[in-house]
Amino acid sequence: MRRLIPVLASAIVLAACSAQNAPQTDIAMPETPHSYEATGWTAKTLPEIAEALAAGEVTSVDLTQAYLDRIDAVDRAGPTLQSVLALNPDALAQAQASDARRAVGDSLGPLDGVPVLLKDNIETLDPIATTAGALALKDNVTGRDSPLVAGFRSGGAVILGKTNLSQWANFRSNASISGWSALGGQVRNPHMMDRSPCGSSSGSGAAIAASLTAAAVGTETNGSVICPANVNGIVGFKPSVGLVSQQYIIPISGSQDTAGPMTKTVRGAAMLLSAMATGAAKTDYVSGLDTGSLAGTRIGVMRFSVGSNGDINDRFSGALRILEAAGAELVEIESFQLSADNFWGDALSVLEYEFKATLNEYLAAAAPAVTVSSLTELIAFNQAHAEVELALFNQDIFEASDALGELDDPDYIRARDAIQSATRAQGIDALLADYDVQMLVAPSGPLSPRVDPVNGDVWPNWSGAGYLAAIAGYPHITVPMGDVHGVPIGLSIMGPMDADASILSWGYAYEQASKMRVEPHYLIDAEARPEIAAAMQVGSGE
Repeated sequence: MRRLIPVLASAIVLAACSAQNAPQTDIAMPETPHSYEATGWTAKTLPEIAEALAAGEVTSVDLTQAYLDRIDAVDRAGPTLQSVLALNPDALAQAQASDARRAVGDSLGPLDGVPVLLKDNIETLDPIATTAGALALKDNVTGRDSPLVAGFRSGGAVILGKTNLSQWANFRSNASISGWSALGGQVRNPHMMDRSPCGSSSGSGAAIAASLTAAAVGTETNGSVICPANVNGIVGFKPSVGLVSQQYIIPISGSQDTAGPMTKTVRGAAMLLSAMATGAAKTDYVSGLDTGSLAGTRIGVMRFSVGSNGDINDRFSGALRILEAAGAELVEIESFQLSADNFWGDALSVLEYEFKATLNEYLAAAAPAVTVSSLTELIAFNQAHAEVELALFNQDIFEASDALGELDDPDYIRARDAIQSATRAQGIDALLADYDVQMLVAPSGPLSPRVDPVNGDVWPNWSGAGYLAAIAGYPHITVPMGDVHGVPIGLSIMGPMDADASILSWGYAYEQASKMRVEPHYLIDAEARPEIAAAMQVGSGE
């Protein structure tokens, strides 16, 4: 889940209807021998699929098989996205059971029969391992449902399989490559195949964009839902920490980890969150969506976080005009200073402390077939299998984490309190109060760079301030706001703790007013775009 401002914090973890799909440009895309763009039911959004299942227009078996066929054609062959790490051998049987329930009027709800992909750090009782993309966990078949999966199962959802990810949720090395794992290889971005899918929920983001499912789950410590949703041109929602139980999910941070829905639409994300939330947090988030929710809302524009990229600025300005036209009042926030002196160093230190403690606890209760039971043993395992695990980058974050003390260490407590104060009381809470606004907006991140297996992740200057919501544990949504030469970019909306329903509703209102989601074209690289190809040719200026 490592994905923050690389220049300042390279070691920090990050740990629609058819009208929405029209490209922002009128430039004709080049013809290809094979079209990988989705058609039929696989092209539909989650709300459309749920309505069709309820109306009997499609069966769960036919829908599940259509996704399995598309995964074969697009993920395993064709452009070879490598976004799906494992398929559930019981998926079709679960679909048959759903169809049988509907046939006798016993539907379990709107998700009954809907295929869902889970990031492969989330446990499920189905006969598939939970691996974090790592060789050491290839046999980690626990037979346990994480509470969020139990929520899906009780609603009749079909567990389709597991998505590839940045290995160990991008918390192994400062030189890591987003979207790469030893078991799954490199996830590809379906919009432009040589561009990063970001991480760590890279497979979930790419799979949704490529219509390999309409419903997926990612996890975030710092940016790992928002960044892949941003660069794959989909909706990603990071809930308030604690809203979704983290039990039986391979951890990084007890203070920042959360699972979150990834879909094509905000309504789809609300449907998934309604099933994922546990205990007293159980809420129908769909019923709170309101296209008029932006009217009269004061919005803080985090101008200090926008960055210098002119194309991002243009798309962001267009999004702000849409927000204003929907009745919102914009308040410019030109500057912000983090209160903690050693913020980035402390932020990494907190994650390293928490990773060691929480991973040791997880590994001690892993499946009996797993041969490592601690971070120390995991480091040794990777060294013994260096030709697979360490072929592209090292495990310096593992080693630094293992050298730290326990969670009662005064250095850990001081660092945790400092970064939480800087992002909560003196961060988001202060911005909301000082500028008398209800939410904050910014670009969701920079434009995706190329995958670089030699240098690791090499990102341009960062745009956005998602780290504030991530470290504070506050809710954050990204909604598509168009593309730049075929590379997607999103709008971020964040707000105070437990304002999840409001954030979803504001995101929904923006989405319905903007309709800026673009479908991927599976381009090899940027020069497959006609305008770029022409500009790159010798004598193009004549």
